[in-house]
Amino acid sequence: MSVLSGTMLALGFGFVFAGVIGILRLPDFYCRLHAMGKCDTLGVALMLGGLAVHEGASLTSFKILLVLLFVSLANPTATHALGRAAIRAGLVPWRSDKQQP
Repeated sequence: MSVLSGTMLALGFGFVFAGVIGILRLPDFYCRLHAMGKCDTLGVALMLGGLAVHEGASLTSFKILLVLLFVSLANPTATHALGRAAIRAGLVPWRSDKQQP
């Protein structure tokens, strides 16, 4: 179980790190939002799952899994709301075929 939980924690950290690289490298808000939304949700889910596996069958692991459920529902919803608010505010998506200022 220790190897499985360590692997899940390492993979989760890898996904969060990939999201951070996406934030730094991608050209506009929408691309960055997409990268961080996907990587953050999966990374946090893997890390919380690894912590629950490490804890074993207990009340603490049940609480961790409830947090995992909440994060899995809240992160995509928040990402969608941010993207929709940006569209309504008039933020134009980046395009590679036109000149950027």
